[in-house]
Amino acid sequence: MSETKKLDGRKIVSEIFNAPWLLTVLAVVASFIFGGILIAASNANVQASAGYFFARPGDLLAAIWNAVSGGYEAMFRGAIWNYRADNLLSQIKPITETLAFATPITLAGLGLAVAFRSGLFNIGAKGQIIFGAMLAGWVGINVDLPFWIHFPVAVLAGVAGGALFGALVGFLKATTGANEVILTIMFNYVAELTLTYVLKTPILQAPGAVNPVSAAVRDTAKFPAFSDQIRVHTGFLLMLGCVVFVWWLLNRSTLGFQFRALGHNPSAAKTAGINIGLTYVLVMAVSGALSGIAGATQVLGTEKFLTTGVAASFGFDAITVALLGRNKPWSVLAAGVLFGALRAGAVTMQANQNVPIDIVLVVQSMIVLFIAAPPLVRAMFFLPKQKGVAA
Repeated sequence: MSETKKLDGRKIVSEIFNAPWLLTVLAVVASFIFGGILIAASNANVQASAGYFFARPGDLLAAIWNAVSGGYEAMFRGAIWNYRADNLLSQIKPITETLAFATPITLAGLGLAVAFRSGLFNIGAKGQIIFGAMLAGWVGINVDLPFWIHFPVAVLAGVAGGALFGALVGFLKATTGANEVILTIMFNYVAELTLTYVLKTPILQAPGAVNPVSAAVRDTAKFPAFSDQIRVHTGFLLMLGCVVFVWWLLNRSTLGFQFRALGHNPSAAKTAGINIGLTYVLVMAVSGALSGIAGATQVLGTEKFLTTGVAASFGFDAITVALLGRNKPWSVLAAGVLFGALRAGAVTMQANQNVPIDIVLVVQSMIVLFIAAPPLVRAMFFLPKQKGVAA
C-alpha cells in the first residue's frame, strides 16, 4: 500500500515538473485573469456603477475595462517601460528595477531547482540567503582590502555562508534520515533569529545605532554599479553566469548526472555506486551556495548594508520561480524576470491606480496553485487530458 502511494506521489510530482510549456503559459494567463477580476472588484467606480447595472449596463462594462486595463497598463509602466517619462533614463528605469528584483529571486530559484531536480525539497532558501548575506556583509564591512581582493573575498564569503548552511541540512538527512522539508523550514527561523541577534550586538550593528542595522559596506566590497541612478548592478551579470553554470552542471557534468539520478530513483542510484549520503550533502551545498550568492548581491549591491529584511520574500518567491521554470535554468531565469516585473510594477499600480498591492501577491499565489494543478488548467482552457507523463 505504501509503495503504491509512493508511486502515485512520484507520478503527481512528475506531472507538475514535466508539464508542457503551454500549461505553464496558460497558468500565468489564468493568474492574470483572476488578478483582473480582483482589480475590478476592488475598484470604486466599478462598485458604484454596479449599483445601477440594469439601468445602464454599459457603464459597468466600461468601468471594469478601465480598471483592469488601467491597472495592468500601470504595471507595464512600472516594470518594463515608462513611455510617459521625459527622458530616456526615466523611461528605462522600470526595466532596471525589474532586473534588480529578478537577480536575487532567480539566484535562489536556481538553488531550489538544483535541489528539486535531485529529489530534495529545499524550502530553506530564505535562511540560506540570510547566512550568505551575513557572512558577505561582515567581510564587506569589517575587512579592509583593495577592491580586487576585497570584492571577490566578500562574494565568496556569501557563497560559503549559504553552502555551509545548506550542507548542514544534507548532512543531517544523510546521517539521521531527517526530512529536509522540516529541517529547512526550521533552519529559516534559526537564520532569522541569528540575524536579529547579531544586528543588535557589536558583531554587525552599526556604531551608535539603535535599530538592528549594520554599517554601510565598504566601497571596495560593493558590486560595481551600472549607474548611480539605477539599482541594478553587476550582480545581474553574475546571476546570468550562474544560470549558465547550473545548466552545465545539471546537463553536462558527471556530478549533475549523479544529482539527477538521485532525484529520479535513489535506489537505482545507490545500486549504480553513487554515494547517496555524500550526494545529499553536495546537492544541498550547491543549492545553498546559489542562495548565498543571492544574499551577497543584496547586501553588497542593492542594499549596501544589512537589515533584518535582507531576504524579504525572495526565499518563498524562489519556490514559485523554480516550479514555474520546471527546474530548468533558462526557464527559471524567465520566471525570475516575471516575478521581478510583478514586484516592480505593483508599486506603480498602487500609486497611480489605487490598486491594492496585495493583488500582486494573490496573482503570485494563483500561479503556484495553477502550476501545481495541471488538470485544473486543462479543464479551464478545455485542453485534452494528458495521456502519459514524461519520465
